[in-house]
Amino acid sequence: MQGSQSRLNFLPEKHTDFIFTSLAEEFGFVGAASLLVLYMLILGFCLHSALTNRDRFASLTTIGIAGTFFLYMAINMGMVMGLLPAKGSPLPLVSYGGTAIMIVLISFGIVQSAHVHRPR
Repeated sequence: MQGSQSRLNFLPEKHTDFIFTSLAEEFGFVGAASLLVLYMLILGFCLHSALTNRDRFASLTTIGIAGTFFLYMAINMGMVMGLLPAKGSPLPLVSYGGTAIMIVLISFGIVQSAHVHRPR
């Protein structure tokens, strides 16, 4: 890591809470925009799966999981940009979060199960 903010320890928790700052510093605008596009693709898949599913419970569960994922993402990025106070929420699927990464992976497993087992 060659960025000045990460290398000189200006970031408090560069491997967990402020990983987006380190990633944007290392890979620039293209890397940060690519991560945002990947997040939007995940959210788009969740919403498409929820809207095309005929089972109401699976649809509402998928929308709830997509909303939770969006809030994880929005709170972390707002915290990194200084729009929100530093709270300690990890960036999903990127930062070292422990319990948070397990919750996100289990949630995406539920979304995939709802997508695969939807009534035709």
